[in-house]
Amino acid sequence: MDWITRIVYNGLGNRLRSIDDFKRNPLDQQEQILRKLLAQAQHTAWGKQYGYSEIQSIAQFQRQVPLNDYEALKPWIRRMRSGEKDVLWPGLVRWFAKSSGTTQDKSKFIPVSKEALYQCHFRGSAGCVALYLRNHPESCMFRGKNLVIGGSHQIDVLNPSVRSGDLSAIMISHQPSWVQPFRTPKPEIALIPTWEEKLKAITPVVMKEKITSMAGVPSWNLVFLKELLEKSGKEDINHIWPSLELFIHGGIRFDPYREQFKKMIPSQAMHYMETYNASEGFFSIQDDPKSADMLLMLDLGIFFEFVPVSELSKNEPKVLTLGEVQTGENYALVITTNSGLWRYMIGDTVTFTSLAPYKIVITGRTRQFINAFGEELMVDNADKAIQSACEQTGAIISDYTAGPVFMDSKTNGAHEWLIEFEKAPTDLGIFTEILDKTLCSVNSDYEAKRSQNITLRMPVVKIMPAGTFYEWMKKRNKLGGQNKVPRLSNHREYIEEILNINPQ
Repeated sequence: MDWITRIVYNGLGNRLRSIDDFKRNPLDQQEQILRKLLAQAQHTAWGKQYGYSEIQSIAQFQRQVPLNDYEALKPWIRRMRSGEKDVLWPGLVRWFAKSSGTTQDKSKFIPVSKEALYQCHFRGSAGCVALYLRNHPESCMFRGKNLVIGGSHQIDVLNPSVRSGDLSAIMISHQPSWVQPFRTPKPEIALIPTWEEKLKAITPVVMKEKITSMAGVPSWNLVFLKELLEKSGKEDINHIWPSLELFIHGGIRFDPYREQFKKMIPSQAMHYMETYNASEGFFSIQDDPKSADMLLMLDLGIFFEFVPVSELSKNEPKVLTLGEVQTGENYALVITTNSGLWRYMIGDTVTFTSLAPYKIVITGRTRQFINAFGEELMVDNADKAIQSACEQTGAIISDYTAGPVFMDSKTNGAHEWLIEFEKAPTDLGIFTEILDKTLCSVNSDYEAKRSQNITLRMPVVKIMPAGTFYEWMKKRNKLGGQNKVPRLSNHREYIEEILNINPQ
C-alpha cells in the first residue's frame, strides 16, 4: 500500500471499527437504530398518525405501522416534494432520487434526507473502500482516480427548492472536497443528462487519466468500455489504464458479464467487488473476495425486516426480524430508513448464507419472475442457468430476458429466452439443453413442470442481433444510470417489444 492509500486507509479506521462492532452485536445494533429512527420522526405527520412516541418495542412497531410499498407512500412523498416539512421525516427534504426500477415505466421519487445521504450512502461507500483496502493491503488505488459515470439531476416540477435526479448525481453534487481529486470526470461532464452525449464527452477525457478503479452497473460500464476501446484503437483496457485494479459493481448480477470483463481487462491484478445499494439505501457489501455473498450493513441507519416469499400473497404476511431469519430461505426485503421510508417493501428478494455474521445474496425481484405454469422461476435461478450454459459452451452473453409462451390447443407452454451474445455458442441446441437441465437442478418446481413435457416443453432460445437491448432501452428512454433490462416477466409485453426492435 503506497503512502497516499495508507493515509486514506488509516482515516477509515473508525468505519472499520464500526463494522466490526455490529458484526459482534447485530441485534442490539438494529434495535438501537429503530429506537433512534422513531425518536427522530415522532413529531412528523406520519409519526403522529402512528403513535411513534408510544412505541416501546420492535413488536409494537410491527403492530402499529403497516407494511408499505411506493404506492402507499406516494401521497406522503408528493407532499414532501411540494415543499411541506415534517411529513415522513423531520424538516424539509430537498433531494429525491428518481428511480424507475426495472418493471415500471413511471418514475418513483425516493426521499434522500441529509441523514441518509451522509450517514447511509456516503458512509456505505466509505465502508466499501475500507473493506477493500483491508483485504488488499497491496492496493495503490489512491495513486489514481475512480471513474464514476453519474446520472443527472433537475429542479423538481412541484417546487423550485426541491431537486430530483439519479442517486449517483445527488452524491456527485454533495461529494466532500477531499474526494474530488480522486474522482473523474468532473461534475459538469458526469452530470450531462443524455447518456450518448455523456459517453462522447467522457471518453476523450478519461482516456488520458490514470484510472485505478471504477464503479457502476456492469451492463452500462461495458457499453462505455467498448466505446473507449473503439475510440482508442487499443486491444484491451490494460493498454489504456495499466493501473486499473478494482471494479465496484451493483444493480444487477455480475456473473453473466464476468467473462466479458475478463476479456476486456485481462489482468491478474484486477479485482471485483459487489455492493447492494439503491436509491432507497446502502444495504450490503462483499467483504470477502473469495465468497460471492455480501455482509449486511447494520450501522447505516436502516432497520431491516423480512417477509418469507411464500407469505407475500397473504393479506397479513408473516414478517420476521433479523433474529428470526434462517439460511437458505427466500425473503422479500423490508426497510425502515433515515429518509422516512417506513416498513417499505423495496421489491427485492434475498437469501441468507450466514447468520454469524449476517450475509446475503440477492435472488431477484418480487415482481420479476415467471410463474405462468406454477414453476416459480426467480432471477437467481435464471442467472445460474445462463452462467452454467455459457461456461460449458464457451458462450459470452451481452444481455437477456425471458418470458412465458402460453399454452394453446395444440402445444403446451414454454419459456422464451431472448439472448444477445458477445460470443454465441457454436451449437445453440446444446446451450439450450444445459440451460434447461440447470434450471431443473436449481428449481424443483420447474423440474416438476418439465417432467415428460407435460406442462412445459423445452425452452425456446432466440439469438438477438447485436445492439437489440440497447435500442430497446433507448426507445424506452432508459439508457444509462441505474436502468436495468428486466430479466424475467410473467407476461409477454417485453418479449414482443424486443422481437420488434431493429438495431441500427
